Amino acid sequence: MIRYPRSIRGRSTVATSLLALAILAVLGITGCLAIRYALGEHVYVQAEHEAGEWTTVARTTPPGALRDPLPVFAEINLVQIVDSHGAVLAASPDAHGLPALSQVRPAPDDPVQRLSDGRHMVVAIRSGPTPDAPIVLAGLAVPMLLRGHHLELLLGALALLLTACAGAITWVAIGRALRPVEAVRAHMAQITLNDLSRRMPIPPGEDEIADLVRTANHTLARLDEAVAQQRRFAATTSHELRNPIAGLRAQLEDALEHPEDTDARQTLRTALNTTDRLDAIIGDLLAQARLRADSPHELVNLNELIAQETNRTNATHTHDDTGGHDGSRPGVPVRFRADGDVWVCGSSIQLIRALANLVGNARRHAATGVDITLTATGGQAVIAVTDDGPGIAPGDRQRVFERFTRLDDGRRLDSGGSGLGLAITRDIAAGHRGTLTLEDSPTGARFVLRIPQLDPHDDGADHDPDLARTTEEART
Repeated sequence: MIRYPRSIRGRSTVATSLLALAILAVLGITGCLAIRYALGEHVYVQAEHEAGEWTTVARTTPPGALRDPLPVFAEINLVQIVDSHGAVLAASPDAHGLPALSQVRPAPDDPVQRLSDGRHMVVAIRSGPTPDAPIVLAGLAVPMLLRGHHLELLLGALALLLTACAGAITWVAIGRALRPVEAVRAHMAQITLNDLSRRMPIPPGEDEIADLVRTANHTLARLDEAVAQQRRFAATTSHELRNPIAGLRAQLEDALEHPEDTDARQTLRTALNTTDRLDAIIGDLLAQARLRADSPHELVNLNELIAQETNRTNATHTHDDTGGHDGSRPGVPVRFRADGDVWVCGSSIQLIRALANLVGNARRHAATGVDITLTATGGQAVIAVTDDGPGIAPGDRQRVFERFTRLDDGRRLDSGGSGLGLAITRDIAAGHRGTLTLEDSPTGARFVLRIPQLDPHDDGADHDPDLARTTEEART
């Protein structure tokens, strides 16, 4: 069973060597045949010409009167005139004393024949049609390179040498090309979950390996930030959960140890409130974790979505004297105004959750009502939720978006809140390629959610290829 090299360098070298050997083998065979044919054709043509010149002499001159040795001035140095019995009548100086170069006698109807015995290349021409007409033999000794398989062996050795050179060049070239990859592998092996701050050195140039290293460094940076966020989130979550659990435990232990000094009903009511707070925190944590998972995106008409949620909110809180589960107060109306239909590509469930968080927060702090406006500006859908409450101080406008952050006014109005609503809403905005900000308002607080607008009849490819791809997926 053939085992191929595991490394790219080895496989590339073997592939290049085999390809070079195949090409050189074809070239060698073709070259060998071409050399033998070209050389043979050249020798036979010259020999035929030389023999043809001596044919007349052999036909018209009596055997005893032939000049011996025959004067030869061409490159064909072997010339013999042979009688009908195969005896040499006359020969050139180089052929003098040699036996007849060939015993073949051409027939009268085919007076010219080309012959080769492996040592000589000869042309035999019959000087006349009579049976005793002399035969003229002219030719050359076969060069040593063309005897046997010397030419094939030479070309084969040359092909193997060139194949080895091609393999060596490929081995060195691939090794140099993969040297940065080995450096990247060594640095990647040193990166652990506890030390994601390391970055790989970017090799010089603008080739594919340099682009790969840059992309890997960007990925490591995002991974480092994500891990840091998760650690901060885990630390904050454990702290926020530990406090109510510790308080609940202390209350229950005190009730067990001192039942005579404890109001059982009040203790149970406090424990229930604490449980509600824990349930709210865990629910919001699960909601935030689900934002990281893929959710189906679709074409969403914000005008219809907000109108339906506004009507549902007003109907629910009109018949609920205790307020909503989000801590909002009963009897606070929500008014909605839109300039027209505004379309976006997103998750209806997540957008409803974001709107519910903003409206619930506004109703908790509103004095008389909450206003929602929907406009389209600069290619973005702009949802503004404004209340007429006390507002938020400028120094706290960034803090309210942090996880588990609850201002004093919020704690007073909703003691069971988790402090994750606005953080979840900002994550939803980011997941829709948008933003959530807190802007100036004459009265109360004004939260503005911006999401890229989408024309339902335009795929937006000229402006944002990623958004166009997401839109096409939503349509299908």
